[in-house]
Amino acid sequence: MSDSKPILLHKHTRKEFRTRFATGELKACIIPIAAIEQHLEHLEMEHDWRSATHIASQVAQRLSPNVLVAEGVMAGISEHHMSHPGTLTLSPATFLAVLTDLIDSVVRAGFKNVLVLNGHGGNIIPCEAVWDQLLRRFQVNLQFLPYWNVLNREDAELLETKSIPGHAQEFETAFAMAVFPENVREHELSNQPDPAPALAKPEAGQELINRVVDRVSAHLEEMINGKSVVATPPFFP
Repeated sequence: MSDSKPILLHKHTRKEFRTRFATGELKACIIPIAAIEQHLEHLEMEHDWRSATHIASQVAQRLSPNVLVAEGVMAGISEHHMSHPGTLTLSPATFLAVLTDLIDSVVRAGFKNVLVLNGHGGNIIPCEAVWDQLLRRFQVNLQFLPYWNVLNREDAELLETKSIPGHAQEFETAFAMAVFPENVREHELSNQPDPAPALAKPEAGQELINRVVDRVSAHLEEMINGKSVVATPPFFP
């Protein structure tokens, strides 16, 4: 490994991973989850996945060498988008089974702090419904966070629509413009019924991304330092 240590788990050899864990420097793991689905006429379908992994990677870089990102599944729960061909969806049962196995893998690797960083609204209710069961099973500091949850009404003032997150609207379009502009079809922005995407500006997107990275980094640092710990729910007596 070079002096700049990888932040992605899959960029390690088994020896490199084993060595880093043995030194005690690896303190937390981020599992990004999202979706591959239609994002109106102007955004590539990878938007949710790419945005979640971008935030996860920026946070891991900020907290290097203590954090790794474990990318495992790109698709999410997107049945409500399936009227648009090209969308990929997993059933809730399949998605939760895969996510559970990914959590199991990193817990068995030794991580005691695991942050599941979500980038797709359709994943929220299914995850929240089973989270207490996952906490009982794994008994580690396992937390679930949609990345936009760290933003507030004051942050939304940066946008013309004052709306966060919104599906493929101003917020997500501004996000893409700021960090992966090649995913935005500029000629389609105004050529669709929804006028909100055309209001997006990369400067607002970058500022919001900066705030998200700052706050998610602070949250994960508190997990590592023991200031943000979720307790294992009680078992039936």
